[in-house]
Amino acid sequence: MLEKITVVDKIETLENGCVQVRAAIRVLEDGRVLSQSFHRHVVAPGQDYSGEDERVQAICAAVHTPEVIAAYEAAHPAPVEVTEPTDA
Repeated sequence: MLEKITVVDKIETLENGCVQVRAAIRVLEDGRVLSQSFHRHVVAPGQDYSGEDERVQAICAAVHTPEVIAAYEAAHPAPVEVTEPTDA
């Protein structure tokens, strides 16, 4: 029987507080891996991580301190929206 599973197989913390997450998508037949691919994403300090794997949530809770979030936001200011003037 074929089965498709997704598991978080790698979690890395970077110096700036970002948490990199790798998920392995595996196709199994009778418990043996037939195929495997990977998906990666980053959880930045201050970003909502409530939908992440419980291990990722625990790491983010420990790493994303108020100081780390403030430093990250200072280094990565929000983009400013530029609007073109309109002719009235």
